[in-house]
Amino acid sequence: MIPVAILLTFVCWGFTFGIAWGNFWVKIGFSVMIICLYSLIWQKPKVRFSLKSVIGGVLSAVVLYGIFFLGNLIAPYIVPGAGAQVGGIYDLGTGTDRILIFLLLCFITGPGEEIFWRGFLQEKLMQRFGDRKGFVVGTLIYGGVHLFSMNFVLIAAALIAGAFWGGLYLWRRDLGMVIVSHSLWSAFIFAVFPIH
Repeated sequence: MIPVAILLTFVCWGFTFGIAWGNFWVKIGFSVMIICLYSLIWQKPKVRFSLKSVIGGVLSAVVLYGIFFLGNLIAPYIVPGAGAQVGGIYDLGTGTDRILIFLLLCFITGPGEEIFWRGFLQEKLMQRFGDRKGFVVGTLIYGGVHLFSMNFVLIAAALIAGAFWGGLYLWRRDLGMVIVSHSLWSAFIFAVFPIH
């Protein structure tokens, strides 16, 4: 179950980043639907959207946006060519209406990723290896599938965001909170208030 899930993520992210054909945002949405459906075959997600989880999700999205805002200011001093790499991330959406990007990220990609990555894969890894090791392994896999982008800044961003959401899930065990956090953060950073 877990090895097949991991293999599936690498195939889907390889397709999304490695094949130039098609619209990037549609491809990532399609890939997320595939891995999400796979996880739903094996377990029903434990999602609750209480007022506390929604508020926590919104606040954590704001915190993560702030981390990335500061990271964008610091990155050029640490990583040569960081500005061009960040620009390359946003170039993936060239020619796509921002409203479509917002809707895809907020209602398909964000929720689907969290149902799979934290609610299914990290949960299974924590059951198998213990909470901390499961969290670390899940985060490394999440960052690893982004290697297909061949963009160091994007890979680092995936590791940071994956560790943030994985840590939030480890701490609260509230999938609804993590879904709200991921969905709002990604929709706003890519479609509303881009950082570049």
